[in-house]
Amino acid sequence: MNFKNLFDLTDKVVFITGGGRGIGQSMARGFFESGAKISICDQIKDGIDETESIISKKDNNKNRFIGSVVDVRKQDELKNAIDRTEKELGSIEIAINCAGIANANPAEELSQEQWQTMFDINLTGLFYSCQEEAKVMISRKKGSIINIASMSGSIVNRGLKQVHYNSSKAGVIHLTKSLAMEWVDYGVRVNSISPGYTKTPMNLRPEMVDQVKIFENDTPMKRMASPDEIVGPAIFLATDSSSFCTGIDVIVDGGFVCW
Repeated sequence: MNFKNLFDLTDKVVFITGGGRGIGQSMARGFFESGAKISICDQIKDGIDETESIISKKDNNKNRFIGSVVDVRKQDELKNAIDRTEKELGSIEIAINCAGIANANPAEELSQEQWQTMFDINLTGLFYSCQEEAKVMISRKKGSIINIASMSGSIVNRGLKQVHYNSSKAGVIHLTKSLAMEWVDYGVRVNSISPGYTKTPMNLRPEMVDQVKIFENDTPMKRMASPDEIVGPAIFLATDSSSFCTGIDVIVDGGFVCW
């Protein structure tokens, strides 16, 4: 093993869902600055443009970044974005699935629509993403898929009534393990990252100020994570530094689940 290249991302093609904001946007920037070619997709065009603008300030090389408007609930849109990526950037070796939503409502008041939308995006959309990504990876017997789950898939957050969100993220973790075992013989590794409370746009809304103070106080490190702090674990899972890791869930939570 060449230890010097354990974290090498030079010219690797990375496909990122939910790349227009939050953790997905940090992934795009972090992997781009590490030398990779980036293809992001997001449901919102403005988010794609914002990510491209941030990246272009670092490097004006347009040959290393593309963005596509995609609803992860629509498998044909995912397939088209992947086909475009392979045509314009090259073979996808790394995929990071960040697309997801979060909201809260008491279980007894949760509507069928709210429950279904959560699962359609967070779990079914993630499965569609993995499925389309794996199709191109399996043919080459090489690839790393990283799914963004949540510590809420392993624990129940005190004071937050979000049974649908917690359940969808628990599904992401077990889906990841299941796919890892199905595709292990094809050279495709599948792992997940479970962030703790993170400074995403969702948590930075004005109405969340009091809740954020609770998040910070309940976390042993007494703060929330920056989205950028999730990039390092993803680089580990994406590169040869984790070549013997598949089916694992990396919890990045400032110590939260220890208590």
